[in-house]
Amino acid sequence: MFTKRMLTARPSRRELLFGGGMGLGSVALSAMLAAETNGPLAPRPQQVPAKAKRCLFLLMEGGPSHIDTFDPKHKLTQLHMTKFQKERTKFEANMNTGERYYVKSPFSFQRAGKMGIEINSLFQSFAGVVDDVCFYRGLRAESVNHPTALYHLNTGNQFGGDPAIGAWVSYGLGTVNQNLPSFVVLPDLAYPQGGAANWSNGYLPPHYQGTPLRPQGAPVLDMQPRVSAKEQAANLGFLNSLNRHHQRHHPDHAELAARIESYELAFRMQAEMPGVLDLDKEPASIRGMYGIGGADKEAEAFGRRCLLARRLLESGVRFVQVIAMGWDSHDYIDKAHGARIRAIDQGIGGLLRDLKQRGMLEDTLVVWAGEFGRSPDNGIRREGAVWGRDHNATAMAVWLAGAGVKAGHIVGATDETGLQAVEVVHPVKDFHVTLLRLLGLDDNKLRYLHAGREKQLSQTGGELIKELLA
Repeated sequence: MFTKRMLTARPSRRELLFGGGMGLGSVALSAMLAAETNGPLAPRPQQVPAKAKRCLFLLMEGGPSHIDTFDPKHKLTQLHMTKFQKERTKFEANMNTGERYYVKSPFSFQRAGKMGIEINSLFQSFAGVVDDVCFYRGLRAESVNHPTALYHLNTGNQFGGDPAIGAWVSYGLGTVNQNLPSFVVLPDLAYPQGGAANWSNGYLPPHYQGTPLRPQGAPVLDMQPRVSAKEQAANLGFLNSLNRHHQRHHPDHAELAARIESYELAFRMQAEMPGVLDLDKEPASIRGMYGIGGADKEAEAFGRRCLLARRLLESGVRFVQVIAMGWDSHDYIDKAHGARIRAIDQGIGGLLRDLKQRGMLEDTLVVWAGEFGRSPDNGIRREGAVWGRDHNATAMAVWLAGAGVKAGHIVGATDETGLQAVEVVHPVKDFHVTLLRLLGLDDNKLRYLHAGREKQLSQTGGELIKELLA
């Protein structure tokens, strides 16, 4: 079991160096810090045997409709525009006005892969890789409010403030590259609802928080030093001397230690990060595989984030989250969801092909999910609008691919209208337990002492969804 005490029981190489008051030149600083193996982000062995060593989480913010993507419901064609009636529950957003009616999907569907899995026909690139994917139709969320549902999916706590799953993975496994952050977030043009709390370190030490990169322009500012290496080393040395002086009087100040390490990480990142971020180093064929250079600029932007995610994972980053927004389709769902699908199709199809041809899919877990699903009835919010769909926490679209996943299968099912999950039904906390297990971590052992008790991602423990495992 990991606890706070385990992280501070033995002084790190940095603490010994700082305690001795050693002055370091730029070359020595870079070399010695890069060689450190006892720090909070040092690599750790898996707690249980597992194939996956890293994770890529594709977050579809807004609640993609399972009914209109990966879980079509032909019954809705028969029920189209008949009155929809159900008891009001906490899982119902009821954001529309007036009468409610069942509505069929405006999309056509195709059968893809060896099993002929039905998916939206707009998924052209992704259709070619469904044999590497496990579609899970049994997951249920617990909130129909975007921020709380996003917090729940990302941190296990609907009210935020707890560590994100990427922070837990970094805490449990560390990182294999001390020159890069362990947990990186690639947001869309805007942050998701709830903001940076979706990738917070929470009550874990600050080392484990997610590092967001900029979606436009330079992903990281100031990667090129504006002073000479000698001047930069002198500045860093002076800053470290001030921090060491403060640290001697406040030895348990975790935020100070993290601040010192953030400066050092920035120093090391200036040597390695520019190369990782340079997508022009990729062959034109690979960039084209992700939709980079195509006419659709939204697809190109998402494809760039997917390719950058692969390069980060390949360079030793442990957990990467790519965010795509715009799935909150209460009206005009054919236009809105159609645009979202076109924007992500080439990127996710190219990503899975690229990971597989590089042999990375064998030890990389890929997850695709939104914060909840959508309802089988109309979500019209204003007079004259074309129908959409309301929020629905009792059924949602999720898929997984990569190491340890039962590829080419459908697990679980929803009812005939897509309103509720009815087979292999599990809450989000069980999904978290399963993701950790696929990465070699045991939710019951991966704990942290905070506020007088041992805490964990699942909050109170959960059940492994064995049907998802190969």
